[in-house]
Amino acid sequence: MILEVRGIDTYYGLGHILHGLSLGVGEGEVVALLGRNGAGKTTTLRSITGLTPPRSGAITYKGASIAGLPAHRISRLGIALVPETRGIFSYLTARENLDIARRPGSRWPMESMLERFPKLREVLDRKGRFLSGGEQQMLAIARALLTSPDLLLLDEPSQGLAPLVVEAVMGTVRELKRERVSMLLVEQNAEMALGLADRVYIIDHGTIVFEGTPAALRANEQITTTYLGVGG
Repeated sequence: MILEVRGIDTYYGLGHILHGLSLGVGEGEVVALLGRNGAGKTTTLRSITGLTPPRSGAITYKGASIAGLPAHRISRLGIALVPETRGIFSYLTARENLDIARRPGSRWPMESMLERFPKLREVLDRKGRFLSGGEQQMLAIARALLTSPDLLLLDEPSQGLAPLVVEAVMGTVRELKRERVSMLLVEQNAEMALGLADRVYIIDHGTIVFEGTPAALRANEQITTTYLGVGG
């Protein structure tokens, strides 16, 4: 496993959000984390990346403990988060947003990002606040890849996007899977996530309630109805 999360408990103030949560991501594996709104999906990603460190439990990346490390150190180790909010700098241009993330020797240099997202080439000199939602999402993914991560965490990459833009963004995720990039994918569109994932976890009230293959989940109507609100 490139990432192992074991029994973590994470809080927001007095609110106990994650309860003994455990999951893992293997080398070159795409893992989907599904659940209703408020189930703890984003908190899981924030716990892994050091933005909301867990109070207890263990998180190991490439065999080394990272629980409690500051977020910038975890990023430098090779974990990149594309947050639900996209997190781009609104008063910087797209080019400046990308330049900040560039690292020498990245497996995805700038030119490859512009080939992957040709729309970005057209808006390089436009400030982030003037980009469409789809352009912001492409910029957020490109910026994450420029850091040359070995593990990519994607939080709701299709949220709020037009269908054509969703296809472009998820097409990139499929390409990354073919390149054997390890990914942990949080996505409200369960069917889309299951089409990409090798394994899937379902989280409910901060606890993992299902772990298995997409096929096993599709076959379990009780789980999909109870925790995802859809039929089998």
